[in-house]
Amino acid sequence: MRYTKYFLLTIGIILIDQVIKLWVFETFPFEGYEHPSLRLGDWFKLHYITNEGMAFGIKLAGVYGKLILSLFRLVAMVGISYYLYLMAKKGMHEGFLWCIALILGGAMGNVVDSTFYGVFLDLPTSDAPMLWFHGRVIDMFYVDICNCLIPEWVPVLGGSYYPLWPIFNFADASIFVGVALILIYQKKFFPEKDGVKEKEQHVQV
Repeated sequence: MRYTKYFLLTIGIILIDQVIKLWVFETFPFEGYEHPSLRLGDWFKLHYITNEGMAFGIKLAGVYGKLILSLFRLVAMVGISYYLYLMAKKGMHEGFLWCIALILGGAMGNVVDSTFYGVFLDLPTSDAPMLWFHGRVIDMFYVDICNCLIPEWVPVLGGSYYPLWPIFNFADASIFVGVALILIYQKKFFPEKDGVKEKEQHVQV
């Protein structure tokens, strides 16, 4: 079927993401707040760390904050899957569909962590009321250029040091690449918008 190849890419992203995460989990023993690292060159290293919430370590407050986030991710995963199916059925640009498949694969990769890692890898979030849907997300790719001080006036993150590029995983990279390509090639993916603008300009003239 016309949409099968896109979901195969999604499955491939999930498998690669999980293989990398499980390899890091088994290779770098995690002890308390010591984050084992393996430097690859002058600026890139594998830095094993777990993330309780979203990007930059931001998490929802409250005992059930993680549960809400995990359930939201599950709903988003279903929504993106259905959207990909509809867009493929509609015959949208292949490049756009590949990008959505990348985003879906990345989203599902992190959903696996949140759903199962608290149970099977013993990586629950702190003060988790239950293990299911409270797993930590494993991150490992660290572009170690510099740690930057966030200005005090920035909400939540102000006054803290953060790396210039956040520590991320393969799933995060897939989402980033998918979104970036859509932004870069949006005129190619949605050519009808240009046609509408030309018609509007012609009517105004």
